[in-house]
Amino acid sequence: MHANRGAQAWLTAGLLWFLLAIAFAPSNKIYQQGLVVFLWLPTLVFAWSAHTRLVEVWDAQRFVCVAVLSLLGWAALSLIWSASPDSGREVKRLLYISVFLLFFPVLANGRSERVITVMQCAGVGLGLAALISIVRFYGQQGQSWVARLEGIGELSHPILGAYVIAAAIIWLLHWQPRQRWFQVLWVASITSLAAFVVFCQSRGAALALMFTVIAMPIWCRDRRSCLIALGAIAAAVLGFWLLEPLVLARGFSYRPEIFRGSLQMIAEHPVLGLGLGSFYEVLSNGIQFDHSHNMFTHIAIELGLPGLALWLAVWLAVLLAVWRKRDTPFGKGLLGLWVFSTLAMQFDAASISGSPRAEWFITWLPVGLASVLTWAHAHDQACDKIARSS
Repeated sequence: MHANRGAQAWLTAGLLWFLLAIAFAPSNKIYQQGLVVFLWLPTLVFAWSAHTRLVEVWDAQRFVCVAVLSLLGWAALSLIWSASPDSGREVKRLLYISVFLLFFPVLANGRSERVITVMQCAGVGLGLAALISIVRFYGQQGQSWVARLEGIGELSHPILGAYVIAAAIIWLLHWQPRQRWFQVLWVASITSLAAFVVFCQSRGAALALMFTVIAMPIWCRDRRSCLIALGAIAAAVLGFWLLEPLVLARGFSYRPEIFRGSLQMIAEHPVLGLGLGSFYEVLSNGIQFDHSHNMFTHIAIELGLPGLALWLAVWLAVLLAVWRKRDTPFGKGLLGLWVFSTLAMQFDAASISGSPRAEWFITWLPVGLASVLTWAHAHDQACDKIARSS
């Protein structure tokens, strides 16, 4: 049932909606409603018919599956002592995460190249969103060129929007299309996306992007990745030379002070944490910050050190699964996304259980994509053979 053309079109629309509607949806409410229609609903409808695929994932990625279930179970248990004003909403969000992770093996249906194609198209779409954002903000609105870019839709936050766009750059760089006409769009999209990251002036996103691209030759091991890395170094040097005042103007943005305040909060509740969904503010040097600006300290504050250990188990399990498939195109792309996400988590994106939003691009998206690794090896080799013979 899940493998017929109509079902696959519905599921494909779900991934495209998740990746693209974050920019093009008129409001966050419509974005969430669209996810219900295009992603949650088809996953629940077709999960049973795809149960053999889910069993394959369980057999191949058992470490990841057990780690995810343990983390979600501990998060649900923490609601007992949580000060969250709406525990029911938190439970619903945990269910959303579970369905989101189930979605990927149902969509892939044993074909990793299918997911690559959808994400290539989504990357081009986000490139268009980046271009529209730049034209609207600096052209139509007449903002100063030194103002921090606010993108369209949910990309309006300069930091989180930059993380979404930078993630798209990473998967596009690893998954270059074979068709010539598509390659033209690919180059134009990467250029537009890179300009978006620069204009957002998000140093965390820029640094995570730069270091990931420079490290690409480690797992790609080809001439193309070396040239891309050298280009990234040259662009970084040129960018710093031209934009040094803007880069240094905000200093460290209180990140050391926030980190020290976060460690103090963790020390106050090291085992249980505050509980999932609890509101907190980090106090440091008399200044209050609305979150810890670091994924790992945020998890430790909410879920305690056991919750942090479980999240690290999930994240390292994904790395282990990706590393085993690093010789496949899908594995290389996901490894790049994992490295970028790990670096990005150090600077911001303090949300693990919120409703689907920009943070999911560097948290649950890599975890969900890891399930597709189950079929990456055989199908990617087959695709390479077809490409060489054509």
